[in-house]
Amino acid sequence: MCWPVWGATDNNHRKGYTCSPRTWAQIGTPFMRRRIAMHNSAGKLIAVAAITLLTSLALAQTENKPPEMTPEQKAEMEAYTKAGTPGTQHQQMAATAGTYDLKFKSWHEAGQPPMEDTGTATRTMALGGRVLVEEVNSSMMGAPFTGHGMMGYDNVTGKYWSTWNDSMSTGLMVSSGTCDAGGKNCTFTGSWNDPIKKAPVKARMTTKWTSPTIEVFEMYGPGKDGKEMKMMEITYTKK
Repeated sequence: MCWPVWGATDNNHRKGYTCSPRTWAQIGTPFMRRRIAMHNSAGKLIAVAAITLLTSLALAQTENKPPEMTPEQKAEMEAYTKAGTPGTQHQQMAATAGTYDLKFKSWHEAGQPPMEDTGTATRTMALGGRVLVEEVNSSMMGAPFTGHGMMGYDNVTGKYWSTWNDSMSTGLMVSSGTCDAGGKNCTFTGSWNDPIKKAPVKARMTTKWTSPTIEVFEMYGPGKDGKEMKMMEITYTKK
């Protein structure tokens, strides 16, 4: 095999070529070394790139993983979960859901005969079984009357609470109280803003189930003489 050379003119060489018996190993050694070096470098680059990619993925997974809670945070989470979980008291309220016929009696003065009206009420549970909602439709002094009430049990305070507003007022009555173990007899205290006195008026309210289908609500407040008097009575008859 001949390779080009410059200035070769002896008998063993044709001009411009050499035909010395070089081996492939002799002519390929530098070339192969460069190829091997390049191959090794490329392999190292690929390995580095792979390690970098795996490290990035691991870091990304670590960053996306929520941090573990401290014992204090776990305790706080448990407290909030317990506070928001419906319990026995909420189940007892849920048992009163349904539709009712109502009979109203109201007194403006002690010792005087009451005014009487009739109406209907619908009770439903809301907020995942946490709150009892009551919608009332009736008449009051010859005019249509609608009312909206809510009742719940606060796991934190261990007390019941209730709110009431209706079509005869722009205010809100807020009450709190307790019930017996069966949830059949309850006593609440609350207040509303009197439009004449421009001051809060306190009231005491009781509810009592006299039978599986009849509940009696009574409200007491100060009379003209300042003494407590019975102001209202509502008999609920479940349909």
